[in-house]
Amino acid sequence: MSKDNPLLSVVVPVYNEQEVIGETVKRLVGVLDGMSVDYEVVFVNDGSRGGTLSVLRPLCEADARLKLVNFSRNFGHQIAITAGMDMTRGAAVVVIDADLQDPPEVIPGMFEVWKQGYEVVYGKRVSREGETFFKKFTARVFYRFMARMTEVDMPVDTGDFRLIDRRVVDALRRIPERNRYVRGIVSWLGFRQYAYEYERHERFAGQTKYPLKKMLKLASDGLVSFSVKPLRWILGTGIVLSALSVLYLLYVLIASLCGAAMLSAGLYALLGFITLLLGVVMISLGVLGEYVGRIYDEAKARPLYIVSDTVNIEAVYER
Repeated sequence: MSKDNPLLSVVVPVYNEQEVIGETVKRLVGVLDGMSVDYEVVFVNDGSRGGTLSVLRPLCEADARLKLVNFSRNFGHQIAITAGMDMTRGAAVVVIDADLQDPPEVIPGMFEVWKQGYEVVYGKRVSREGETFFKKFTARVFYRFMARMTEVDMPVDTGDFRLIDRRVVDALRRIPERNRYVRGIVSWLGFRQYAYEYERHERFAGQTKYPLKKMLKLASDGLVSFSVKPLRWILGTGIVLSALSVLYLLYVLIASLCGAAMLSAGLYALLGFITLLLGVVMISLGVLGEYVGRIYDEAKARPLYIVSDTVNIEAVYER
């Protein structure tokens, strides 16, 4: 393919990465130049503050193969990935973060697997350098929990780092949901998928952009988008509590026949049971609220993102 219709596109979501973005561009360009294929790199600036844009914009203006999509504000990592895919034209599209934890040097190997006929080549982490025990433990638990909770075959120990075929990108673009869990959607789409194992590196510079709060939000999006089991758990809990209530009423009846002392002791148990019941009700309302809130977001039908300006991109798709 010509440079007007590149064979390989790379999507890089960027948020406050001024310490690392220069090195990211250098390593990406070095790897892609060595592959001897036509390519484009689409950077999506997700409302960064500080000097990220001032570093990235001149680099894109100096090389037509480097393209920039600048959001009007921060819309989130998953939306930035979506926007980047919307702007690509390649037959294969790689999604990679800007922090260099997922090494660009892995891309050529993924590309070779894609040429063998696989339509999704996802990076599977065999190690995670430079991360705390808490981070590794919670990630391990989360991926396995998600795999058990959903009916979709979601591979464990994988992030958004992957190479996907144009057919998959086009199918992904037809999915309009707003609280997006991109790796889950790609798994839901199906196609031929291959696990490409690699070692995840320590962040090159700067701080993680996925603190615990954002990780919990991502986990919530993934769970609510791909599973109704929490709603079934609420139903099951209601049935169990109803059965316990019947048993407790029988206890009160028997206690009243046996004497006041036994009934008095039962009042303390009743208070504890009511407290437990209120807690379960509040949790159930919270779970229902998560599902209803997402229905509300979809009903508003607001655009997924708003583009402020671009570099080296003529057609801008907003959805």
